[in-house]
Amino acid sequence: MLQISKKVEYGLIAIRHMALQTGGCCTTAKEISDRYQIPFTLLAKVMQSLSRSGLIIPRQGVYGGYILTKSPANIKISDVINAIERVPQVALMQCETETEDSCTISHHCTIKSPLLKIQQTINNAFQTMTLQEILY
Repeated sequence: MLQISKKVEYGLIAIRHMALQTGGCCTTAKEISDRYQIPFTLLAKVMQSLSRSGLIIPRQGVYGGYILTKSPANIKISDVINAIERVPQVALMQCETETEDSCTISHHCTIKSPLLKIQQTINNAFQTMTLQEILY
């Protein structure tokens, strides 16, 4: 079944939470972890990936945490996916994430082309939908 990874799911939850903060307040990984019952160690790794990509920046100090570097309208869902996954792939078919040699029926497959159209529609949705659109 089509599914995004837990890391991407947690990243979207975290970045959405940060976007909902008023006045540019910092948010800590601990705060997000506690609020949404996300494992802290995994969330911390996700936050590091988001930080390395430039979507969020860390702030040091007593009132430190993370803040968004762009407005929610300028962050695409695909930006979050690409920041977290080394090889970003949400695939409908196993052959899309493996080598073609691994599929025993690839030369006779009749569903690959129609499913690729669906895959392209999904990818397009990730590339056009913004964080702003999932806030409310």
